[in-house]
Amino acid sequence: MTALYWFLAFEFALGAVTKYWPGDTMFSSAYSAKFAEWGYPPWMRFVVGALEGVAAVLLVIPQRRTRFLGATTLMFVLTGAATTHIVNHDPVMESWAAPTHLVIMGILALADWPADWRDLLRAPGRLDEAPGVGERRI
Repeated sequence: MTALYWFLAFEFALGAVTKYWPGDTMFSSAYSAKFAEWGYPPWMRFVVGALEGVAAVLLVIPQRRTRFLGATTLMFVLTGAATTHIVNHDPVMESWAAPTHLVIMGILALADWPADWRDLLRAPGRLDEAPGVGERRI
């Protein structure tokens, strides 16, 4: 599983770099042109690239909480990407990756789902502590 997380993190880190790249990439035309064709403002590619980069880092940190946050962040980004491809009637050869990765991230998010949603908000040290007086273990 660790290799899968690292591979996916590498893919999305590379995707983040291509969003910042000013010209054509080895994979496709410049994202500045693509985002304009899709009807997004020019700065949107930087937001998407930043989200992909942060999520890639979160995927490689070996804690369930960070991997869950990375996978769910990418689920939001990939939902937007898949919707963009559908709305713009992009060819299947250009748009297969977004829905495929969306399914993969959904599976990983479910695999790393916290036992209690409040665990996402607690400080990291509190996750390992025994419950205090008046608290009950779930």
